[in-house]
Amino acid sequence: MCDTIAIVKKDRVFFAKNSDRDPNEAQVLDWQPRRSYDRGARIKCTHIEIPQADETHAVVLSRPFWTWGAEMGVNEHHVAIGNEAVFTKQPYAKSGLTGMDLVRLALERSNSAERACEVIVQLLRDHGQGGGCGLEKPGFTYHNSFMVADPSAAFVLETAGREYAIEKVQGLRAISNILTIPEFAAKHADGLRARLSRGGVRCHRMIALGGRTLGPLHLFAALRDHGFRQTTPAYSRMHGTMQSICMHGGGMLYTAQTTASWVSELSKAGSSHWVTATAAPCTSLFKPVKVGDPMDLGNPTEKADDSLWWRHERFHRAVIRNPEALRDLYIPERNAIEAGWIENPPEPREAFAVGDALLEKWTLATRSQAVPDRRPSWVQKYWAKRSAMAGLHS
Repeated sequence: MCDTIAIVKKDRVFFAKNSDRDPNEAQVLDWQPRRSYDRGARIKCTHIEIPQADETHAVVLSRPFWTWGAEMGVNEHHVAIGNEAVFTKQPYAKSGLTGMDLVRLALERSNSAERACEVIVQLLRDHGQGGGCGLEKPGFTYHNSFMVADPSAAFVLETAGREYAIEKVQGLRAISNILTIPEFAAKHADGLRARLSRGGVRCHRMIALGGRTLGPLHLFAALRDHGFRQTTPAYSRMHGTMQSICMHGGGMLYTAQTTASWVSELSKAGSSHWVTATAAPCTSLFKPVKVGDPMDLGNPTEKADDSLWWRHERFHRAVIRNPEALRDLYIPERNAIEAGWIENPPEPREAFAVGDALLEKWTLATRSQAVPDRRPSWVQKYWAKRSAMAGLHS
C-alpha cells in the first residue's frame, strides 16, 4: 500500500511518496550510473528477463531489498516516478514485470515524464505485468498505477493487466491504491479490495494536505500524517492504521508499514530530493540525496543488522510503543534541523552523518525512558512476532 502526490506549479513540480510494505521489508537507496550496452544485451528484472536498452540514465532508487525494481526514484533528467498497488477485475499474471520493475525501467530509459509514460505503456504491451510482490506473502500480486513527474508536468498512469489510461495532472493530484481516472475505474476497479485497502480515505486526506503545500516541509508533514486531528497512530483491529498516510503495521486482516519516504522538488533551475532511507516518517529525518553522489548505507535484508534502515528500526520500534510520551525527545530537534536544511541545504554526506549522530542520541534517550506500551494487545503481539522474525530484541 502507498500514497503518492504531485503538485504542478508554474515553475516547478512537487512529488512525494510513502512506500508501505511488510514491516521487516527493509528498503535500500540504490544509485545506478549511466551505462551503455551492446546491442542484443538483456536484463534480468525481478521475475523475467527482457531486452536491455542501448543506454540507461543515471538514477537513484528506493527499492525493497529483494527486488530489482524500485518503489520510487529519480533520474539525471529530473524525472521522478512512484507506483501504487491497485486491484482490478483483470486477471493477474503469474509472472511478468512488476510495477517496481516498470518504475526503474522507465527512469533508466526516459528523459521526460511524457516519455516515461510511453516507456511504461510499451513495456506493458510487450511483456505484461505480474508475479509475486510480497515478502511475507511471496505470491501477493496486484496491478499498478503510477505518478510520473518532471519539472514541467506530471501524469497519472493507471493499469489493469495490459489495459491503461493516462491523465495529465492539473494542479494537484494524489493516488492511493485505487483507480482514480473515472471511466477507467468504472470499467476495471475491484471495489471490494479497493475498500479494504482504505485507499480512498488516504487519497482524500493527501489531497487535503497537499492543498496547503508551499514547499518540502509541508510534504514532510503530509507524509507523517496519522489522520485528521490525530497526532499518533490510531489502530483498527481489522486494518491496523491503513487509513493513515503514515502507516504502522498491526491489523489482523489487512496491514502494512511505511518502509520509506521520498520528497522531490523538480525544477529546471535545479531539483532537490529528500529521503528518509528508513521506515516510519513520523520517527524519521528527511535527508538530501543527489543522483550523482552515491553513499553506502548498508545492505539490509529482512534480518536486523547495522545498516541505517535497521538502526533506525530499533528507534522506531521503541518510540511506537508510546509515541505521545516520547515525542518531545526527538520531534522538536528533528523539525528544527529539517527547517534549517531547507533554508541552507547541506551536502548529502554531511546530512547523513548528522542524521546518524542524532539517531544514536535519540535511540539512547528513548530507551532510557520507562514508559508503558499504549498499543492494543493485538498490535503488541503483531510487532513482537515481526521483531522475533527479524532477530530484533529489546
